[in-house]
Parts: sequence; C-alpha cells; structure tokens
Amino acid sequence: MAAVSNPRFGLSIALAIAIHNIPEGLAISAPVHYATGNRALAFWLSFASGLAEPLGALLGYVLLRSVLTPLVMGVVFAGVGGVMVYICLDELLPAAQRYGTHHQMIAGVIAGMVVMSTSLLLLV
Repeated sequence: MAAVSNPRFGLSIALAIAIHNIPEGLAISAPVHYATGNRALAFWLSFASGLAEPLGALLGYVLLRSVLTPLVMGVVFAGVGGVMVYICLDELLPAAQRYGTHHQMIAGVIAGMVVMSTSLLLLV
C-alpha cells in the first residue's frame, strides 16, 4: 500500500519489514530446530512465515487497487497500526505480566516504535 502511494516510502517500509523478518525467522526456526533437530524443517517453516507479508501485500493490492484513494490508504494504514498496538497491549502485555516482565515489554514496545520511526525518518 505504501509503494502504491509513494515508491520511495514503499521501499523504506519494505526494508523495515525485511529487518523485522530476521528476529521473526529466528523466533520460528530456533524452537523448531531445538524441538526436532531438523534444520531443513526449521528453515522451511520460517521461510513460509516470511512469505506472509509479500503474499498479503499482493492480495491487498488485488482486492483494493480499484478503490485506492487517499482515504482508503489512510484507513488501511490506521487499521494496520491499530492491529499492531492491539496485539502489543492485549496479547503481549498480559503474557509479560504473568511472567513478571511487563516493564521490559513496555520498554520493548517503546524501543520498537523509536526504531521504526527513526528508520522511516532516515530512509525517506
């Protein structure tokens, strides 16, 4: 969606997502490898997980390309941002509180926002 409105901004977002995929891939492959001892399975499961973003982007573009207006773009970006904040506050924070690390989780959320904002400012 970002690349449709501004190709340079889309490239920045793609780079940020690629950086995000590194820890995401490790979070998937490390437990699978540890549990099964199978490197190939760990690799392919993390690879499949990484395909979610480009396939989702393609599907979103196909479904919304005929109605892409600034209003639709704003609604899509607001929805994506809202989902991310919801996941952090509704899913991750209660889990962190159960394990007594909720302050670290909030610090991580804030650090993630700072890193993403900084990377967008530097790359745009």
